[in-house]
Amino acid sequence: MSDPVVTLPSPRSAGDLFWDDSRPPPLWFNPSLFLSPVFDSDSFISDHRTFVPFDTLRSELRSHLTSLNSDLLDHINRDYSDFVNLSSKLVDVDATALRMRAPLLELREEINAFRGSVEDARVARASGLDRRCEAEAAREVLESSLEAFRVVSKVEKLIQEQQDGASTRESQSMLLERIASELNRLKFHMVHAQNLLFIENLEKRIQSATVLFDASLRHCFIDGLNNSDASVLYNCLRAYAATDNVKSAEEVFRTTIVAPFIHKVIAHEAYDGTLGDELENDYKQIKHFIAKDCKMLLELSSTGKSGLHVFNFLANSILKEVLSAIQKVKPRVFSPGRPTEFLKNYKASLDFLAYLEGFCPSRSAVTKFRAEAICIEFMKQWNVGVYFSLRFQEIAGGLDSALTSASLILVQDFDSDKRSSPTLVLRQSVTLYESLRSCWKEDVLVFSAADKFLRLALQLLSRYCNWVSSAVNARKGNASVSPGCEWAVSATAEDFVCVIHDVNFLVSEVRGDYVGHISHYLSSCSSEVLDVVRKSMLQGVESLENFLPLLKKTIIEIIVDKSVEELSQLKGIAATCMMSNKPLPVRHSPYVVGLLRPLKAFLEGDKAKHFLTHEIREELLFDTLTELTRRYYELVAERLSEARKTETFLQKSRENAQKRAGVTTGVADQNVSGTEKMCMQLFLDLQEYGRNISALGLNPEDIEPYCSLWKCVAPTDRLNTISV
Repeated sequence: MSDPVVTLPSPRSAGDLFWDDSRPPPLWFNPSLFLSPVFDSDSFISDHRTFVPFDTLRSELRSHLTSLNSDLLDHINRDYSDFVNLSSKLVDVDATALRMRAPLLELREEINAFRGSVEDARVARASGLDRRCEAEAAREVLESSLEAFRVVSKVEKLIQEQQDGASTRESQSMLLERIASELNRLKFHMVHAQNLLFIENLEKRIQSATVLFDASLRHCFIDGLNNSDASVLYNCLRAYAATDNVKSAEEVFRTTIVAPFIHKVIAHEAYDGTLGDELENDYKQIKHFIAKDCKMLLELSSTGKSGLHVFNFLANSILKEVLSAIQKVKPRVFSPGRPTEFLKNYKASLDFLAYLEGFCPSRSAVTKFRAEAICIEFMKQWNVGVYFSLRFQEIAGGLDSALTSASLILVQDFDSDKRSSPTLVLRQSVTLYESLRSCWKEDVLVFSAADKFLRLALQLLSRYCNWVSSAVNARKGNASVSPGCEWAVSATAEDFVCVIHDVNFLVSEVRGDYVGHISHYLSSCSSEVLDVVRKSMLQGVESLENFLPLLKKTIIEIIVDKSVEELSQLKGIAATCMMSNKPLPVRHSPYVVGLLRPLKAFLEGDKAKHFLTHEIREELLFDTLTELTRRYYELVAERLSEARKTETFLQKSRENAQKRAGVTTGVADQNVSGTEKMCMQLFLDLQEYGRNISALGLNPEDIEPYCSLWKCVAPTDRLNTISV
């Protein structure tokens, strides 16, 4: 045997000799990148060569390759013995598998056989259950048929017994209640045994028995009503409820008890013609009738836990007959063409419905009563929308007619002894106030249409505001005169005093008693609704109050326009001072006395004294004097400017003429100029004007235009001191 050949290892490089395999790889070398499916060697080298030397990269790769080879050898050597012995261990594997297959096939056959037997048993069991169910259903049908036959026979026997005559009404009613329960049972069995020939043969007997029962129950019920027998009525109602024949009981009560009385009350009055189409007296008699003849039945039908709550005699008997009688005998009560009568009958009807609701034992019963078809039909008869339209035309039309009048209409004479007027003075304002109050009168307002009447009240205020605004604009001449504002074109200050008085009165009334009256009438509404109503009315009257400054300004303009007419004499003053050799003036001009005459006449007039408060008069006095003095100042400044220009022109003309003539004067002209004379005259006029202002109770120094006018005409030594 030859010796094994020893294979020498390949020579190692210097780097391999000194390389430590136990050290971890550097941070830049990540071996997991080689396992990536998108690994590219060229990209790997190009990415690392920028910061890793090529020799270092090659050494690291060789080290990693050596590590991989070592790991591969370890894996092979670890499982080598098992791999070598594999052929000896797998001897006769096919025979072993064949021996195992036989018992498995046998087990499969046994399982399939057991599964088939279980399925057969299940099918047989289900078939048996189906047959049992069919037999049970057939037995139930048979039992229901037999029971129906027995019940029919029993009902016929009981009906015969009842017809033969029981001892008392109560015993008859109890027997009828028993029959009703049997008929209820019969209905149950008929449902379960329907479409059978046997049952069809029983239908004639059932119908005959039902007819006899209904007739007997009706007769007993009427007898109980006529005799006010509570026990009989209770038993009859239970019988009606048991047979689900509620409508018949309500109809019997309506036709037997209610209809004769209603016809007697409504038809009798209609034929006599004593009360016309009024319903209040009819409802009064009907209420008395209900309390006397219907109360017991209504209380029985509302008894708790009695099962009689299914009856609604209030709606389907009483209200139904009342509506039918009114429609036949008094159909005109539903016509809103006569608003006063319509509202009276409508409120009487609402009161009648409230009376009927008083018999309802609970809130749910009231809701049920209101939801009844006859109750809804009854309310539909009252066309509140048309009624409001007629009232709208009546109220708004009256105001519009008053506001389109071409002149102001006074409603009273004035007593000079009165200090103030507590009422309105203009027909237009009185009509507005009456219209506003009409919106919330008891004989006009419908609570269900309160929102519409609130809107109407706001529209009335808006219409009056437009009238006042149009009057102010017509006075200014800014636009074409609106209908009803022709009076404003030639109106006096006293006319607008009446308007101011009425506006103040309306604002005070609406903010006070009027809003309080509305809040009291709507007290049943929520606080949120009351707040909205109150804010709406206050906002509407605030719009009216905003016209007061414009009205005051209009009065001021009227007075000032009259006073300014006196200032036309300023032209004469300028001509007199500039074209004459008169000496300096020593007294004021006559026109000054007339400047304040319109203002004094206005303040001393009856209307200003009676209809304006002291505060308003003082305000008008100050504002009028301020505006008049401003206009006075503008005219004076304009005249003085013209005079100075004229004087300068004349002076230059004289100097030029003297130069052409060769004449020279060494001494200045010592004569007083025309402008100085004019300023002196205007100063004297201003002093008198100031004295007249003081006579009215004001200090001229408080009027800014007066101060400006003083500085314009006063002598130099008196510019800073105003004295009159």
